[in-house]
Amino acid sequence: MSGSAAVAVLGGGNFGTVIANMIAEKGREVRLWMRDAESAEQINALHENKRYLPGVSLSEGLVATSDMAQALKDVEIVFVSVPSGAVREVARQARPWIRPGQILVSTTKGIEAGTFCLMSEVISQELPDARVGVLSGPNLAKEVAQRELTGTVIASGDEALRDSIQALLHSAYFRVYASSDTYGVELGGTLKNIYAIAAGMSAAFGMGENTKSMLLTRSLAEMSRFAVSMGANPLTFLGLAGVGDLIVTCMSPLSRNYRVGYALGQGKTLQEAVDALGEVAEGVNTLRQVRNKAAEKEVYMPLVDGLYQVVFEGAPVQEVAKRMMLNQQASDVEFVLPRS
Repeated sequence: MSGSAAVAVLGGGNFGTVIANMIAEKGREVRLWMRDAESAEQINALHENKRYLPGVSLSEGLVATSDMAQALKDVEIVFVSVPSGAVREVARQARPWIRPGQILVSTTKGIEAGTFCLMSEVISQELPDARVGVLSGPNLAKEVAQRELTGTVIASGDEALRDSIQALLHSAYFRVYASSDTYGVELGGTLKNIYAIAAGMSAAFGMGENTKSMLLTRSLAEMSRFAVSMGANPLTFLGLAGVGDLIVTCMSPLSRNYRVGYALGQGKTLQEAVDALGEVAEGVNTLRQVRNKAAEKEVYMPLVDGLYQVVFEGAPVQEVAKRMMLNQQASDVEFVLPRS
C-alpha cells in the first residue's frame, strides 16, 4: 500500500462520514461522495455533517463532492457506505472510474430484494474486476465519532486486501480484526438487525434481565443456524461481526431497528413506527427476505416467524410472544452437540 494515495467513501450518512473522517485524521486525502451537492458544499464550508453527525468537527483533509468522477480520480481504496437499496445503482455509476484490481469495501448491511444478494455480491456482480471486502461489527457511528474504543472486522478472501484495510483504519481507538469468512461476517451484520427489532419490542414490555439474555442467545443460535444453511462458518458468529454486533444492536436505544421494535411493542403499527423514525430500518426489509429464504430452505427460525407475523401481518404482539414460548426446545448449542 502506498500510504499516500487518496481514499474515496461513497455515501455521506453517519457511518460513511465517520470512516472518511477517521482516515482523513491520519493524514490521508479523503473524498466523500454524496448525492446532494448542497450537503457536500455545507460539509466543505463548515467541516461538519449537520444532518447525520451534528456537533462533530470534521478533518480539513476530508473533501465532500457530488461529482463521482472527482471522488474516484486516482484513488487507491473505495468504501461503499450507501443504503442497501442504492448499492447496485451506485456501483454502476462508479464503474467508469473503477480500475481492475481496485479495492472496494462495503460497510452496508442488508439483503437485496428479489435476489437475496448481500452487498459484496452486488458489488462483485457490477464490478467483476474489483477486489471486494466487507467491514462489519459493533460500530455505532456516533460512538466512533466520539473516539470510544471500538472493534471491527475486515472480511475478505484476499489477504493483501485485509492487511491494507487494517493498516488504513487501525488507530488508538479503532481496532480492526481480520476474517476470511466474508459471507459469514456480512450475514452476521445483516441478520442482527432483525433481532434488534425483537429486542426493542421486548424492552417495551419491560422484560427482565433473564429474558433479555435468553432472547440474545436464542437469536444467536437462530442466526448461525440460518448462516450455516447458506454456507457460512458458525464460529464467525462468536466474534465481533456476530455476537458483538448483535449485543450492541439489541441493547442500544441508538439502533434504528431497536427503536422500530420498541414502537411496535407499544402497540404502534409498522407505518407509525417508521413515520416516527423518519426512515425504514434495515431490519424490516431483511426480515421479509430472511423469512422467505428460511421457509424455502426449511430452516427452523421461530423468532423470525413470530416477528414477521407482528410486523407484516398485524398479529397481536402479546399473543405471538406467548406462542414463541411454546416453541420446540432442542440443543442449546447445536454445532457442538449432535442433533438426534
